[in-house]
Amino acid sequence: MSELVTGEAVALELRPAKLPSRALAVLLDLVVIGLVYTVVTLVLVISTASMDEAAQVALSIAAFILVLVGAPIAVETLSHGRSLGKMACGLRVVRDDGGPIRFRHALVRGAVGVVEVLMTFGVVACIASLVSARGRRLGDVVAGTLVVRERVPVGRTAFVPPPPPWLSGRFAELDLSGVPDGLWLAVRQYLTRMRQLDPQVGWAMAERLAADVAARTGTPAPPDVPPTAYLAAVVQERQVREARRAFGSVAATSVPGGPAAPRSFGATAAQWPAAVPHPPAGGPYPAVAEAAGPVPVVEAAPQDHAGDRRPSGGFAPPA
Repeated sequence: MSELVTGEAVALELRPAKLPSRALAVLLDLVVIGLVYTVVTLVLVISTASMDEAAQVALSIAAFILVLVGAPIAVETLSHGRSLGKMACGLRVVRDDGGPIRFRHALVRGAVGVVEVLMTFGVVACIASLVSARGRRLGDVVAGTLVVRERVPVGRTAFVPPPPPWLSGRFAELDLSGVPDGLWLAVRQYLTRMRQLDPQVGWAMAERLAADVAARTGTPAPPDVPPTAYLAAVVQERQVREARRAFGSVAATSVPGGPAAPRSFGATAAQWPAAVPHPPAGGPYPAVAEAAGPVPVVEAAPQDHAGDRRPSGGFAPPA
């Protein structure tokens, strides 16, 4: 595990990629780059046959730099840290704080990678990864990045609690396209560990994350929804949309608490606020209690004692 320390000094867990998976991703990337370079070289040889030798050498060097250095940098920048090999192995390059990388991060990683991966055949990169506590090569150390695992085996995934059923489907019209992957990662890590946090720290962190998500969506968070419940509902809405895009509308109903889930406030939802951080003062989640509505009072049935038998209907037996 690797620890991501938030502004509230709360450590969130990341899963650094191990050396075998990283080596396999690099190997796949090199195979793809080699095929592309071969095709580009053949095209240059055919198209520059009438040029002099100096021009051919200059174009060959330019193609080598663009394909072997520029192309990986462009791919990692546009895909936010996922090259073809990393996507195949379920890996991603992120910043030290868990956010998505930018062009300068990819540029530094690519420039240093030319020396430690291409020129030394990966020997320097392997030694640096083995020595580093988080498996980082020199390019990651200089750029301030980390390669993490995106796909985790099902049995080892952390449980993200679903929101109360009365929030299911409430944010179906919310625009989530502007929320970056780094913020989604922070929200998921918070939801999986919120029961381990100090109540005041957890509440403050939930408010900050909810404000960040609301700012990225362009819609303020509802004032009657607690920040933790708001985050859980937004994450659930994102899962429903991803399932719908991947498998169609039918698969979205299989997401726990999705659109097909009942919206009544049952016993499980009534217990949900007690398991999450409470506000520093006042009762826990008054808005949730109000949404639940008053509890109906059920009158007890009259007791049937041996000496005092009451008739069940309007008929009175003769004495």
